[in-house]
Amino acid sequence: MSGLNQKTVKNVASFKGVGLHNGKIANVNIRPAAPNTGIVFKRIDLKKDNLIYPNFNNVCNTSLNTTISNEFGVKVSTIEHLMGALFGLGIDNALVEIDNEEVPILDGSAKDFIKKIVCTGLQVSSSPIKLIKINKKVTFKDKERFISIEPSKLSLDIDFKLKYKNSLIGNQRNKINIYEDDLEDIFNSRTFCLYEDIEAIKKNGLAKGGSLENAIVVKGTEILNKEALRNSKEFVNHKILDCIGDLYTCGYRMIASVSCSQGGHFLTNQLLRKVFENKENFSIIEIQERSLPHTLINRSLLKSIA
Repeated sequence: MSGLNQKTVKNVASFKGVGLHNGKIANVNIRPAAPNTGIVFKRIDLKKDNLIYPNFNNVCNTSLNTTISNEFGVKVSTIEHLMGALFGLGIDNALVEIDNEEVPILDGSAKDFIKKIVCTGLQVSSSPIKLIKINKKVTFKDKERFISIEPSKLSLDIDFKLKYKNSLIGNQRNKINIYEDDLEDIFNSRTFCLYEDIEAIKKNGLAKGGSLENAIVVKGTEILNKEALRNSKEFVNHKILDCIGDLYTCGYRMIASVSCSQGGHFLTNQLLRKVFENKENFSIIEIQERSLPHTLINRSLLKSIA
């Protein structure tokens, strides 16, 4: 069976942990779903109107996390790390049951999501995958910050630049090919903040569940965590993880080239809204190849449709 057929989890993958922002414990069960279902969140603490689709049009908040809601005002927040894990593992369909409003932050990265899902296994269907292929360059700017997306023949590339006045974080840049590069450093990279920003963040009612166990805290030229940085580009790599998760709110994986400077959840969401407001900007491609040398993308097939 082709690696380009749609996948779901083989067995239930379960997680429990505190929400980074609301500070409440949540239980999550990722369950198998039929082909063409997509990713669906279900608030099992509610008895009705409890399905929420992680679509960019349903994003209602991008302040320090990505929050989605449905037409009844039911929300799920901080979905980006889990969505990044699902994207990276090539999971097209899953039912994500959650008994609270916020996805657990776990260790601040996607590492634990990846590990548990891989251990439970993946189920490959007989239905071909669908991909978004970007046809035209689209850019969104917010003062000195920008993000752009443009056509790519074979891959999804993300080129991300990070600029901080803090000397420890400084200016970082990384460029990755999602479908071919080893993404371990991306998945393992934790969320972070500056020590001097914590008071303001908490005054806004956020980071109630934040700790040195689930976020890197940078104070001056040092990090306050006992654990050292997991990789030399952990700060920018975490931003790339966020970007991957936010891109998956388009509903499919992509063939595109993304470039971003000082971006975040807001910029990525605004870019997707701009892309999909014009049908000339993109195509939806169904891949029907059955036997592939590559785990995700058949290069010869994509060359023929590019």
